Amino acid sequence: MRKGATQPAAGKALRKQIPRSSYGRWAPQPGRPDPLAVLEESNVGRLQNLIPVRFARMKKSAFTFFRGFPSMMAYDVGTGRPATGIIVQSCGDCHLENFGIYATPERNVVFDINDFDETTPAPWEWDVERLAASIEIAARVNGFSEKQTSKAVLGAVSEYRHKMLECAQMTRLQCWYSRIDASDFLKQTGIWELRRAGLPRAAPDDSHELIAEQYTEGKGVGTKIADKPPKLFHPPPDGEVIGDAREVFERYKRSLRDDLQVLFGAYELKDLAIKVVGLGSVGTRCAVALMMANDEDALILQIKEARPSILAPYAGASRYENNGRRVVAGQLLMQSASDIFLGWSDSDDDHQFYIRQLSDMKWSANVSVMSAPELQSYAALCGQVLGVAHARSGSAHTIAGYLGSSSTFDAAIAEFAQNYAEQVLEDYESFLHALETGRLSAE
Repeated sequence: MRKGATQPAAGKALRKQIPRSSYGRWAPQPGRPDPLAVLEESNVGRLQNLIPVRFARMKKSAFTFFRGFPSMMAYDVGTGRPATGIIVQSCGDCHLENFGIYATPERNVVFDINDFDETTPAPWEWDVERLAASIEIAARVNGFSEKQTSKAVLGAVSEYRHKMLECAQMTRLQCWYSRIDASDFLKQTGIWELRRAGLPRAAPDDSHELIAEQYTEGKGVGTKIADKPPKLFHPPPDGEVIGDAREVFERYKRSLRDDLQVLFGAYELKDLAIKVVGLGSVGTRCAVALMMANDEDALILQIKEARPSILAPYAGASRYENNGRRVVAGQLLMQSASDIFLGWSDSDDDHQFYIRQLSDMKWSANVSVMSAPELQSYAALCGQVLGVAHARSGSAHTIAGYLGSSSTFDAAIAEFAQNYAEQVLEDYESFLHALETGRLSAE
């Protein structure tokens, strides 16, 4: 108890070394690399034919550009920004559309962070700064006023701070079990898109069968993944999605708990197709696998290539040799509940993967269609969720002591978000110019 009591004081003492107001400043570091060069470097190792698809998706707005190019902000926050030195399990790419709704193994439906490709232990501030910048940019793209935009950013950071203060008063187990149910999410946000669709309090037991129906065609032994180009398709006859797929799945099986190895062992790989997903992942090796236990029992899994975290050059290399395992470990630590089929593997040609169910009652926000009040309430809940996710790493007392009860830190991060948004808009214009002049190509 004595040690826990000293942690808030230690956090408060850090304010003298790193004033909370110092987070408001932003200026590019001397020698900041050309964003286009960083973008081109991020394409190394990707499937070259999909890179124009990645750029086409990024081209749509400054927000999609920001989403699809996290490595530039990783450099910006990782070099020269204030930092307390308090390390948490970081999401690594914490923007508004990396949160969502999904079903837990107990068939409850919750709202939580849902993308962990870049997760790694890192300073807690980096996630907060990226979340705040994403809110600022999304609100500007949506045409909201400066007052509406500022309210959304301040609300998210304030909720993060209050949730951290709340977690600091909880026992470790209370914090660990803390979560936001989807029904509470709907009540607090009132997002029209979800009100119209309706939201179950629990996932149906046959939800995996409904997913299989959406992604397959044929019956019995003739069942296969249905092509839905350009997002989902089989490679040409002479191409391979994953060259040694059966061995990849055998290694994946060994990453699961013993009881789940028995469950998964009943399924056999029947088909594999390429799936072009998201923005930042476009061009990496991502696939969908059709697994079948019998002619009427199908399971759809998603295989995603795991590359080193974009934060690794600034936060340090992962303790895990397999980046798929890094993703799985980070997700299990940060989420309130995770998919039972979450595991990792690698291939003989040195690609690393993590694997999970393709979809289990999943819903992700489309912030481009949100009204200002919807974005404000949604961003606030994202701040709450991030606070709990960071607190699960065990640093809640110290971070809470540093943040305190005043809004000093909130205002500083809101100022940073405004300033950094201008940098992103400048980089986005450079990107568009590169597309116009042919340096880069999009389709």
